[in-house]
Amino acid sequence: MRVMERTFREQLFFLVLSLSVLKGDTRYIENNEISKDELFSFFNSELKRETPEEFIYRRPLRCLDMVAVEGQFTFTAERPQLSCAVFFMAEPNEVISVDYDNVDIDCRAGDFITVFDGWVMKGEKFPSSQDHPLPLYERYVDYCDSGSLRKSVRSSQNVAMVFFRIHNAGSSFTLTVRKHINPFPCNVISQSPEGSYTMVIPQQHRNCSFSIIYPVAIDVSEFSLGHYNNFPKRAMPGCAESGDFVQLLGGSGIDTSKLLPITDLCISFTGPTHMKIGCDNTVVRMVSSGNYVSRVSFSYRVLDSQELQTIKLNNVEDFCFNN
Repeated sequence: MRVMERTFREQLFFLVLSLSVLKGDTRYIENNEISKDELFSFFNSELKRETPEEFIYRRPLRCLDMVAVEGQFTFTAERPQLSCAVFFMAEPNEVISVDYDNVDIDCRAGDFITVFDGWVMKGEKFPSSQDHPLPLYERYVDYCDSGSLRKSVRSSQNVAMVFFRIHNAGSSFTLTVRKHINPFPCNVISQSPEGSYTMVIPQQHRNCSFSIIYPVAIDVSEFSLGHYNNFPKRAMPGCAESGDFVQLLGGSGIDTSKLLPITDLCISFTGPTHMKIGCDNTVVRMVSSGNYVSRVSFSYRVLDSQELQTIKLNNVEDFCFNN
C-alpha cells in the first residue's frame, strides 16, 4: 500500500505541478511548465496527516503547493512571485472553504489572490463548464475585486485552488482552510489509486463525474435508473437521447467534455462490468435528467506495469495509446 501511495503522489503531483498557472498580466490560468525536480520536492506526509480538533495546523505556504489538510497557511514573499498556485484537495464526500485572513498585498500594483472553484490544468478545467452548477465567471473570486465583501469562498466539490501574484518582498497573506461534509457529492477527483464509490443523483438535473488520475481496472457493479429497471444489462447506441445515462471516459486531460467516450450505459443492471483503461485519466460520468434517482456503484485499482504493457502492445484494446 505504501508503494501505491507513493505512485499516486508521483502521478498526482506530476499532473498538478507540470501544469499551467499564469501568464502575462492575466488573472486567469494559462501555461507554465514546472520541472520534475521541483515536483519531487513537494512529497511529504501531509496528504494523510490527522490533526486533533483542539489544535490548528499551521505552516508556511509555498509558491507552488498542494494542501490536503485543514489549517492556516501563510505566504510571505521574499522576492516578487508572479506565477503561484496552490491546489486544495479533500475526501470525495467533502467540500472546501477558503477564508482570507491578514491580507497585506498591493492590489493597485497588480497583486492579486484568486480562489477558483475547481482545478485548472494545462488550460482545462475540472469540473468542466458543462458539469459545474455555476457559470465560469462566478467560479473565480478575486480578493482585490471583492475585498471585505467576500472573505470566505466554498467549493462545490472536493477540489479547489488559489492562484496569486505578489510584486513586493514582505507582502503576505494567510488562508484558513476547512473541510465540510457534502451529503450528495458531485464531481470528485480521487485521492486514492484504488477504492470503491457509489454516485447518487437524487432527482436533480445535473451531471456528476468521478475522476481517477491513473490507468485503472474498473468494475461497474450496479447502475440503476427509475425508468429501465426491468431491462437486461447492455449498452445502447444513442444513450444521450434517453437523458439519463453513465459514461466511461478516458484521455490525458481533466475536462470531461474533451475526453474520449469508452462506453455508455443507459440500461439498469446489477452485476460486474469489467474494463481496463490505459488512459492517464479515467472518468465515470453520470448524466441525469432530474426525473429519476440515478445510482452507479464501481470499484477501481491502478493497473500494474505488466497490464499496461499488455494494453500498449495490443493497441486495439485501448485507444489511449493511439492519441
